[in-house]
Amino acid sequence: MRFNPKARLDQSRVRDAGRGGAGGVGGGLGGGGMRLPIPTGKGGIGGIVLVVVLFVVARLLGVDFGLGGSGGGGGLGSAYSPARMSDAQEGSDRYAGCTTGEDANNSQDCARVAIENSLTDYWEAELGGKFRPEREMVTFTGSVNTACGAASSAVGPFYCPADETIYLDTTFFDDVLEGQLGGPEGSFVEFYVLAHEYGHHISNLLGYMGQVRSQETGPQSDGVRLELQADCYAGLWANHATTTEDASGNKLILDLTQDDITEAIDAAKAVGDDYIQKRSGGRVNEEAWTHGSSEQRRKWFMVGYQQGSLDACDTFAADKV
Repeated sequence: MRFNPKARLDQSRVRDAGRGGAGGVGGGLGGGGMRLPIPTGKGGIGGIVLVVVLFVVARLLGVDFGLGGSGGGGGLGSAYSPARMSDAQEGSDRYAGCTTGEDANNSQDCARVAIENSLTDYWEAELGGKFRPEREMVTFTGSVNTACGAASSAVGPFYCPADETIYLDTTFFDDVLEGQLGGPEGSFVEFYVLAHEYGHHISNLLGYMGQVRSQETGPQSDGVRLELQADCYAGLWANHATTTEDASGNKLILDLTQDDITEAIDAAKAVGDDYIQKRSGGRVNEEAWTHGSSEQRRKWFMVGYQQGSLDACDTFAADKV
């Protein structure tokens, strides 16, 4: 992927919280995202601890995410009250030098800003009046407090619907996705993950997140359908990525290659439930799946990428995902 050197970047929604950064306060972790396999030595599905809790579980625990119906995500409700951050909690000026597409070509940090800008521009054009951008995209080190509760780096990247924010410790990609799971390396791996998490925000806005009303697991469960929809939305953005623009109408992304798409597909496979179960030394147990198999994740990313249609990503309407 190449960014347009003439494009201007908007840093306003991307922030680094530093180590142990501050956020809101609230109940258990919600939303969706990537997760880590943690061996327990018992084999089977017991060899995996799914540290990202489904949105519905948090709701059953009494966390009010303030989500509306199918017309949109509603307000933030009473669950989130932004905290005043100290200078130390505010973190570093990690993104201060990210002003142009040329900066994005030379820095993964600045590329992250450019991808956020591209995602925001695409989804605003796609959804029109139903759209509002995510509140923030926050990087952190070690741990972070959110409106969905405190989270450590072990959670992996995730979206919190209570504060409509995407959180990630960027060491996840080298240490976990590549190091522990044997996933691919390459810049677009992170871009796929960011697009997936932004996809959860879109599911939130469109009311699909509120359709996850059971704690059932398995390949056709509501939770898996929500995750596969986020993969499809990531593919949908990738299909249109080179059409996105900055505030002045300059193209943000000049080209996206087949190698980029291959990286996304390989990353999707590496976070499939069946792959993680086998990687952790256990047996494949379909009924325990919460995010979908490697093939399901690959398939739905490609549905979005190849069909380029929002309607094609309605995993809740599909007879079988």
